[in-house]
Amino acid sequence: MLRLEVADYIAVVTLDNPPVNAQPPELMAELIATFDALSDRDDVRVAILTGTGKMFSAGADLKNRPSADAPAGTMWQRMRMAREAMYSIMECRKPVIAAINGPAIGAGFGLAAVCDILVASQNAYLSLPEIDVGLMGGVRHAMRLFSHSLVNRMVLTGCRVTADELYRRGVIEAALPLEELMDYCMDLARIIAAKSPIAIGMAKDAMMTVGNLSIRDGYRYEQSNTVRLSKTEDAVEARTAVLEKRAPVFKGR
Repeated sequence: MLRLEVADYIAVVTLDNPPVNAQPPELMAELIATFDALSDRDDVRVAILTGTGKMFSAGADLKNRPSADAPAGTMWQRMRMAREAMYSIMECRKPVIAAINGPAIGAGFGLAAVCDILVASQNAYLSLPEIDVGLMGGVRHAMRLFSHSLVNRMVLTGCRVTADELYRRGVIEAALPLEELMDYCMDLARIIAAKSPIAIGMAKDAMMTVGNLSIRDGYRYEQSNTVRLSKTEDAVEARTAVLEKRAPVFKGR
């Protein structure tokens, strides 16, 4: 249900559960295991998350949803797993680029929303249609991306927000023909992979942390990371390379 390819410090994680890349518990478990492992892999500096075909993910697997007479706790366990699948991406120590190759619906929207950088094909859209299937979810993640009114419209109507509209609102970095999507994301990933892995890790740590702090405390946290980073071999190499007008060679220490 999940494919992983690693080359040149770039991991490509592909949702592969045709026809719509729905997310049964087995896929959620694979996501958690995969992104937790990527956090520890020295041969990975950045990841791309995408889907097979022309669908990023249609979200929760409604066909296998717990019934009303399921054992006590079953639904809570399912919700917990969905939550942790998303947080395994958000909390991954490596930056994650969402290559949104088609509709990202419900929990599929959630997987895209927790990535660090979002890029979409022109056939893609984001939606939260839970209102139409007797469920709800995704509100908090939507609030990180969209304005107050649009979040409420998405939640209350289940409307679709197209790639062109997402780009106009500054939610995604580009809205591209599908055949150009992965090339764009790979080029972006190569730029990130060429940076110091220590610096990238500290930058993601700061981005994850400072949003929950006051401006003063957030800036202080960033500065503490700067002090730690400045003492690494990679930081010395970066400064030396600038002075010598050459490309740096980072060792991750």
